Amino acid sequence: MGVALPILSPYGNLQWQWLLPFGLIAALLGYIIYQRLLHPLSSTPGPFTASLSRLWITKHSWDGDMNTQLISLHAAHGSLIRTAPNEVSVSSIPAIKKIYAPGTKFYKSDWYSVWQGHRKFDLFAERDERIHGEQRRLVSRAYSMDALRDLEPFVDDAVGAFMEAMEERVGRVVDMGNWVQLFAFDVIGEVSFSKRFGFMDAGRDDGSFAQIEGALKSAAWLGQIPAIYWLHDRLMPYIGNHLGITARHGTLRAFAAREVASRKSRTDSSNRDILSKLFATQKEKPYEMDENAVTSMATSNIFAGSDTTAISTRAIIYYLLKNPEAKRKLVEEIDGVKKKGKLSDPVKLAEADAMPYLQAVMYEALRLHPAVGMTLPRVVPADGFEVDGTYLPAGTVIGANPWVVHRDKSVYGEDVDAFRPERWLKEDNGDMHRFFFAFGAGSRMCLGRNISWLEMSKLIPTLFLRYNLELDEPEKEWSMKCWWFVMQTGVNVRLTRRHY
Repeated sequence: MGVALPILSPYGNLQWQWLLPFGLIAALLGYIIYQRLLHPLSSTPGPFTASLSRLWITKHSWDGDMNTQLISLHAAHGSLIRTAPNEVSVSSIPAIKKIYAPGTKFYKSDWYSVWQGHRKFDLFAERDERIHGEQRRLVSRAYSMDALRDLEPFVDDAVGAFMEAMEERVGRVVDMGNWVQLFAFDVIGEVSFSKRFGFMDAGRDDGSFAQIEGALKSAAWLGQIPAIYWLHDRLMPYIGNHLGITARHGTLRAFAAREVASRKSRTDSSNRDILSKLFATQKEKPYEMDENAVTSMATSNIFAGSDTTAISTRAIIYYLLKNPEAKRKLVEEIDGVKKKGKLSDPVKLAEADAMPYLQAVMYEALRLHPAVGMTLPRVVPADGFEVDGTYLPAGTVIGANPWVVHRDKSVYGEDVDAFRPERWLKEDNGDMHRFFFAFGAGSRMCLGRNISWLEMSKLIPTLFLRYNLELDEPEKEWSMKCWWFVMQTGVNVRLTRRHY
């Protein structure tokens, strides 16, 4: 007797074959409909692809044009722009006041986790406000205005080395953008470890600049999708390192650790640099400030302190040379103070602080070209947040971009794209300073801002006192790449001596 076999219908097979694709298509359509029509941010304008995935924000973080992209989007669409399915960029001044106010509950987003890695002591990337507050209190003395008195002689030494290098290049075209970075790096060595890296003596760096740039580019886009970083972190023992951001936790930290260990082995205690102040805190509070914390702060000095100052110094020089009338006014001020016998060489910080046009030039250059060109992302707290009639639920990531904030016409006037230092000389300019984001804002304001301002305050007037500077190609624009910091190239300058 035979066994009866079931008859399989070819139509039944086709039904099952199409079920999965149809299901996937239906799920995709449902997701698109939700994001575009039903999501709390569905009415918020922005690029179409940004509403559906993090591809848009990741791409422009990779491309290095986020600063200019957001300026254009805010100009076209207003104060709130959707940059990812659950993320917005904000330019509303009242909203920014609340987001970045002291004691805010808008904590840093997961974007910063990539920068922190496994570091326990990291003022920049730490997302827990309580921990950040405790760590900042431990080190703030080393970066205070009072500490500048101890650090100024170190900067004098570096300014002297810079001027010697310029003297050798009189009459030649100088890549001033590169030289101010060599200067800034050597200053960090001086103020941190009481010794320059020797970059100005050699006329070149040792590969550190490329390493830092690679780390910045890597972190800029990886911060948009931290899961990739942490997956790589787990697999690194098996696949090796393929991400530039690990340089912040690896090579540069190893260098700082060697310097910390070297100083500890010396008996000389006459140093008055930042490391000596960190060691003093460690001695007072060894449990809160261990050697890892000291090394982390030294690493941060090298990584961030050199680039931000170099970027800002480049901007000051570039905008002065692009605007001859502003340069003339600054040189006139410098010469006037010199004739009164009130100007040293190199210029002292107190003297620079008493030069209003110099201060206005510095503020204006950093307004037009703040070092940071991406949003400072924060997370909306539990009770939600409303911006210009749009409700943002808890967990939404929101951030302001310094490049956008610095072009707010209600704060800085109608001519926000012009380099006009005079805007800082008017008496009623409180809001201009209040929303000056070149060094961040609130409790998260850059700890090293005083040191950076010290360097620029001394180098710029000393340079323009000694030399006449002209762009080698006055009509040519510089180039920029925004990988967190907005790095510039193309500041090529011809030097001639001034008789002062």
